[in-house]
Amino acid sequence: MANILIAEDEMSISNLIKMNLALVGHTCTQACDGNSALNMANSSHFDLIILDVMLPGISGFDLISHLNNTPVIFVTAKSGLEDRIRGLRLGADDYITKPFEILELVTRVDVVLRRTKAVSHSFEFDDIKIDFDCKKVFKQGIEVNLKPKEFDLLVALVKNRNLALSREKLLEIVWDFDYEGDTRTVDVHIQKLRKKLDIEERLKTVYKTGYRLEV
Repeated sequence: MANILIAEDEMSISNLIKMNLALVGHTCTQACDGNSALNMANSSHFDLIILDVMLPGISGFDLISHLNNTPVIFVTAKSGLEDRIRGLRLGADDYITKPFEILELVTRVDVVLRRTKAVSHSFEFDDIKIDFDCKKVFKQGIEVNLKPKEFDLLVALVKNRNLALSREKLLEIVWDFDYEGDTRTVDVHIQKLRKKLDIEERLKTVYKTGYRLEV
């Protein structure tokens, strides 16, 4: 997975971001001020930098011009339209305002990394391989026939692995906001994935919440 620098002076937020990105497989390094972030960015390779705008020392807006084209996501309390436009015009790949949902951040990180070719186009665990480009799943080298929504659900679980996802969130991700069904649809598709891929021990039910793929 990716090597990510988190430049954030609020340690509670920095630790939250690091913990959740680590759960989905990324390696994270933390910097608590602009000078430290610049030194780390110049001395190591990072696939992505999550950058607060209002950092002590060098601000995020000033820092981005020194980052040698490393992809950047601004995460900041500066929510005004002018600030968003400024951040994007300075070269940021995305701009997220605080407070934010951690699943939204994880998803946006994945989008930027895929766009910059910093993540793999496949994923493997146990005897299962998922080819994201071809939309195919293999178990012990043999293709498993998954219906489109079953595949999309598996991808959502994989990309948010080790995180608990509510049924409502899975409906939102896989079936979009305008889906008129109910959460039982998720349960039915989860059971089909468990049976087809024999992942009952991996695909856990989270009490009163939803599901988590433990990898």
